[in-house]
Amino acid sequence: MQMFGKNTTWLLLVVLLVASVFVVYAVFVGENDGLLTVSFLDVGQGDAIFIEAPNGTQMLVDAGSGKQVLRELQKVMPFYDRSIDIVLATHPDKDHIGGMPGVLERFFVSQFIEPGVLADSGTYTALLGLVESERAKHVLARRGMKIRLDENVYFEILFPDRDVSGLETNTASVVGKLVYRETSFLLTGDSPKNIEHFLVTLDGNLPVGNLDVDVLKAGHHGSKTSSSEEFVMATSPEFTVISAGKDNQYGHPHREVVELLRASGTAVLETSKGGMIVFTSDGNSVRILRGRALSE
Repeated sequence: MQMFGKNTTWLLLVVLLVASVFVVYAVFVGENDGLLTVSFLDVGQGDAIFIEAPNGTQMLVDAGSGKQVLRELQKVMPFYDRSIDIVLATHPDKDHIGGMPGVLERFFVSQFIEPGVLADSGTYTALLGLVESERAKHVLARRGMKIRLDENVYFEILFPDRDVSGLETNTASVVGKLVYRETSFLLTGDSPKNIEHFLVTLDGNLPVGNLDVDVLKAGHHGSKTSSSEEFVMATSPEFTVISAGKDNQYGHPHREVVELLRASGTAVLETSKGGMIVFTSDGNSVRILRGRALSE
């Protein structure tokens, strides 16, 4: 009888501990009601952006080259969360989709979005197989699509505007604008300068064009193949994020790109210098929750 009493006490303690964890998380979420959170994960030489809308809808854009994305997701998701509503691959290069098979194996994914460019790689083939086996809705991104995340939050596809199956993979990158009321983020994959020029021609010539954003994710990890002066001027971001690996073999970000960005007046943040970068938006303004702009 005494042993039964001890077991009951331990059981009650475990129940109370678990309940406390959920209460603490609920309080934390409550304190962030009305906030959009955008986390640029530190996945080394690659891209991975985790988005959480005020209502809790989650979207992952790219997933780096390997398992590091899973470790980073643990920092921005509660331990018990085993689903991500939407996963978007900007293009099928390994430094953008290498970690996605692991994501689909670990999390239930409702919708998978990609540009539709053909890629002859085992990683891409395995990824499509997992999308099919998980019965996720498979969508080809096309200009004009608006993926609704919350009542006032949506992700708008700006490119591609056509069948890109035969294009080079970087050229086919999905370019999308995340909008929350008066604030916005532009995610560009590895989109090169010729596509930037195309988008400026379409969207950048208004007094305040559709490319005008608060936060820009610099194309191709800060490579000089992206971030043309006309594009930077058209986007006029308050903050620019460069996602690249520390001391990477490509020399990203290139010095001339960083100098151009700084000369434009944008604050530059690099995952290679400070790790994960997190922004929040209340719909009126954007602030840095984690990370800091680099000094000269």
